[in-house]
Amino acid sequence: MRRAALLVAACLLLAGCSGFVPPENGTAGTAETNGTTDAPAEMPETNDTTDESGDIAHTERADPDSDTLGWEDGYWHDDPIDVTTSDGLNATERDRAISRAMARVEVIRGLEFEESVDVSVVSRGNYSSGDSSNESEAFRRFDNAKFEALYLIGTQNDSLAEQEATRDQAVAGFYSPGRGDIVLISESDTPQFDGERTLAHELVHALQDQHFNLSNSGVETRDAYNGRNGLIEGDARAVEQAYLDRCGEGWSCLPAEQTASDGSTGESSGSDIHLGVYILEYFPYSDGVGFVRSLRAGGDWSAVNDAFDAPPSSARAVIYPAEYGQFQPRAIGLTDRTSDGWERVRPPTRTDTATLGQSALTAMFAYTLYDDYNRSSVVGPRTFLNLDSTGSVNMTDPFNYDLPATRGWAGDRLHVYQRGDESGYVWRLGWDSPTDAQRFADSYERLLTHWGGSQQPAGHWELAADSPFTDAVDVTVDGDTVTIVNGPDAESLDAIYGADG
Repeated sequence: MRRAALLVAACLLLAGCSGFVPPENGTAGTAETNGTTDAPAEMPETNDTTDESGDIAHTERADPDSDTLGWEDGYWHDDPIDVTTSDGLNATERDRAISRAMARVEVIRGLEFEESVDVSVVSRGNYSSGDSSNESEAFRRFDNAKFEALYLIGTQNDSLAEQEATRDQAVAGFYSPGRGDIVLISESDTPQFDGERTLAHELVHALQDQHFNLSNSGVETRDAYNGRNGLIEGDARAVEQAYLDRCGEGWSCLPAEQTASDGSTGESSGSDIHLGVYILEYFPYSDGVGFVRSLRAGGDWSAVNDAFDAPPSSARAVIYPAEYGQFQPRAIGLTDRTSDGWERVRPPTRTDTATLGQSALTAMFAYTLYDDYNRSSVVGPRTFLNLDSTGSVNMTDPFNYDLPATRGWAGDRLHVYQRGDESGYVWRLGWDSPTDAQRFADSYERLLTHWGGSQQPAGHWELAADSPFTDAVDVTVDGDTVTIVNGPDAESLDAIYGADG
């Protein structure tokens, strides 16, 4: 029951979202996962069946003399459009839907599109989020170590391939800042729009790029990416939600995909979705909306616009909006102390350190609710899942990234090492106080136990041979700092991080 209930709660989120691919993965752009743009709330009921309904009152208006908010390429935001959706949209019908959707995004966001946006649709079967086979060995080893450090992807698995498989199943659409176009993913063999949700979300990204420039310049770590993306995705999700709220009320909207008699929608079963990776990458969509709402306390978008000049520098500022503009991650010192042939891994295309951040730590602990290794967990479902008064998952903000075990995170730094085919790492985490550091260390040791670890008489931990993470681990708490050393066996720990000097 534990597994089934939690999997249902998680898979409900895969209804259509979008997200930026982290720079750590060597790619720039946005990828809307069926859990990556804004909200996994379902499309509101409308009066639409196969064609747009004329039941919603509408007053015809002439085209403006010049481009204006709420009008694009011949269509006002509340215009009905002549389309037949039962057989998919042809090129002319798509153009009508896109122009009207652009006008609608303008009305909600209060910004004018500066140029048109190309939108194409591909089938799920023809979509691929990328090909990591050409990545350097150093980059692959570094990425594998990061996901092993988070206890998300095991020692023998390929982290890049696991992430690609999850995105291939979860992405509903994406906007490419480099090309300035949108690609929507259709579950149908004959690609077609599925309502207006994903279209609206991705058009917000295009609008952001035209006004604020969405290049990944200067964003080098997952924590910095999640901070910046909390603003980007929170903005897009807030607009998306306001857009859908008007469907069936003031606006006639394209219908979402119809549900079959067996309850299916034709979407992928999601068998290749790694829930740990999903939780890790879903953060900006879950907590970003609350962050943007905090900026809009006065009701307008000016503070959101201003934030693009100074986006959150860390996921922590998105988790706790009151800390935006105040909190900066602490610089964590970490000196290499290798011996016996161990050397630092330095990928040629990215920084050779990692800062994973509070949201990643939450994914590390929360994944124990979903993995198949055993039936224990480090956190309870009611601690991680945001439930409403009826016990249902809050589909606007489903996940709680403010876990007690991760509270007080102040910074972290991870170095990866290798000796031949062997890998290891040193991960140092700073905390607001010694109490926070000890609380994290205690939870981390429960995490090791969950994954088959046992503490040895010498003090280090060794994980069971049948665990996905068959390594030796040393955990040291020194005041407000926790240092984790990982190696293939106990003998390697001192060689990876030996005594100073």
